Amino acid sequence: MAAKHDDEREIATQIKNKELVKERRRQIVDAAVKLFIQNGYHKSTTRALARETGMSIGSLYEYISTKDDVLYLVGIAIHSEVEQGVKDALARSSQSTDPLADVIKEYFLVCNRMSDHILLMYQVTHFLPEKWQRKVLEAELRITDLFIEAMKELRKSGKLPDLDDNTILLIGHNISVMGHTWAFRRWYFAKYFTIDEYIVQQTKFIKCFLGEEN
Repeated sequence: MAAKHDDEREIATQIKNKELVKERRRQIVDAAVKLFIQNGYHKSTTRALARETGMSIGSLYEYISTKDDVLYLVGIAIHSEVEQGVKDALARSSQSTDPLADVIKEYFLVCNRMSDHILLMYQVTHFLPEKWQRKVLEAELRITDLFIEAMKELRKSGKLPDLDDNTILLIGHNISVMGHTWAFRRWYFAKYFTIDEYIVQQTKFIKCFLGEEN
């Protein structure tokens, strides 16, 4: 599994308590997603964001400097949740009869919980400065790398067919896109599938690609 990237350090803060910084920034991220979707990114001011979080404007600026910082933190929050979910699924792999299905399920559940976050990132990433755009895209690729590395570990342990690296690369990107598809099309798919049913159907599709029986 890839080493954890402490991306939040990219954004300066004078607060020394790391846990407090993490807690407050997650509070800011969740409030920002709600505000930006409701009012639009450009029409949402940092003062409005402070009100949404229940923080003073002075306190808010102790954790971020600009709205661009907030968008960057949204992308990092998505990656952190996915990383933790995949790690948890892999940790259970020795007791699982289908560890890849567990990894896929954890990821899709994160995409369901963070659908608004994912939609927002696709809508507004192009507003970010080039540096932050690059960082968000790097985090996105690291999410896919989690699936690729997980499949390689499962292949090595004999819990996955002996696929070549390029096939595993393609499957990893497919898994990543399928999770985002639920976020994009939840308004439609939710009429026909629960998230659990969606996970089952898409896992079957991936297994067909792997050449495994349903």
